[in-house]
Amino acid sequence: MSPILKLIAQRVALGVILLFAVSALIFAGTQILPGDVASSILGQSATPQALANLRQELGLNDPAIVRYFRWVGGVLTGDLGTALTTRQDIATTLGPRLWNTLFLAFWTAVVAIPLAIVLGMLAVMYRNGPVDKAISGFALASTSVPEFFVGYLLIFFFAVKLQWFPSISTVYDGMPFLQKLQAIVLPGTALLLVVLAHMMRMTRAAILNVMQSAYIETAELKGVSPFEIIRRHAFPNAIAPIVNVVMLNLAYLVVGVVVVEVIFVYPGMGQYLVDHVAKRDVPVVQAVGLIFAAVYISLNIVADVASILANPRLRHPR
Repeated sequence: MSPILKLIAQRVALGVILLFAVSALIFAGTQILPGDVASSILGQSATPQALANLRQELGLNDPAIVRYFRWVGGVLTGDLGTALTTRQDIATTLGPRLWNTLFLAFWTAVVAIPLAIVLGMLAVMYRNGPVDKAISGFALASTSVPEFFVGYLLIFFFAVKLQWFPSISTVYDGMPFLQKLQAIVLPGTALLLVVLAHMMRMTRAAILNVMQSAYIETAELKGVSPFEIIRRHAFPNAIAPIVNVVMLNLAYLVVGVVVVEVIFVYPGMGQYLVDHVAKRDVPVVQAVGLIFAAVYISLNIVADVASILANPRLRHPR
């Protein structure tokens, strides 16, 4: 096996092992959640016999290790289980929710990634000047402000005061595409401000690191314009760390949307998770948590593979 394929296989194997470890942590975490699922379903007025019968029906009396391997075995066959409170198939219910979250994350990334790269290149081109300081200051400010605060500010100004966008981001099957885009403008902007700063600062740092190279000085002595030096020479050689940070932020756009979806009542995975945590619906919490973990680990593997392909030192280790 070639060195590059061996490195990729190692990353994939490590990701699979990590996913199994995360599944064990998710299962253990749900077992220590306060409250009783049977009591939550039947209510506080339920008789002890009714509670005992329901626990037996749901398999809650089985040992934890038995329930864990039963759950993992179902996941491996595509069965995420059944929601305890609604008795609906979790995989069927999660499908539209996952699609909505991916829709929001995709269009946020479409705007955030090129904007972050352009701002990072501008900051390098005018480094230590007013433009660089303004971009860096904006990045620090947007990173420091919590998502929920940004979300409420956007609702207050653009939904309540100006009434440009709806305060509740409702999307549904059959909704016209442009209306969907309008509905996700505010939650997408809240997510954009969070990930934009991180990607921009990493782009700036990666390009500045390459700008110290001898071939950059040679290009400067030949009279190549600063923009062309950055675009043709510095940026392509700084792509590996930039790809890494882009993938990490893409993972955040999918996994870290819980707060934003709750604020804007967006029908995605995060809102679905919060609703069922409140109901003590353990199978739903486990399924959503595992999907979030799988997305995060998968995108990290993609980032590692991209780094291997972009870096000759990783492709041909000594």
